[in-house]
Amino acid sequence: MSTCVFIQIRCKPGTTYCVAEEIALREIHSELYSTSGDFDLLMKLYVPKGADVGVYINDNLLDIVGIERSLTTMTFKVF
Repeated sequence: MSTCVFIQIRCKPGTTYCVAEEIALREIHSELYSTSGDFDLLMKLYVPKGADVGVYINDNLLDIVGIERSLTTMTFKVF
């Protein structure tokens, strides 16, 4: 079973659309939203079974130019 995580992404000013486009091209997300507030994007991601969550996010997301900061929220049992 894969691990579901939510990742809030803060982009450098003027790069949100470029970051969102790059995420879409990589096809790693389940859902991707533009948000208001401290972060610019909210992404729902399923990390493959057996993969280390931190390494997976670092290798597949955080190398995108324009990402300034991220906040990952882990999920557990579904109710």
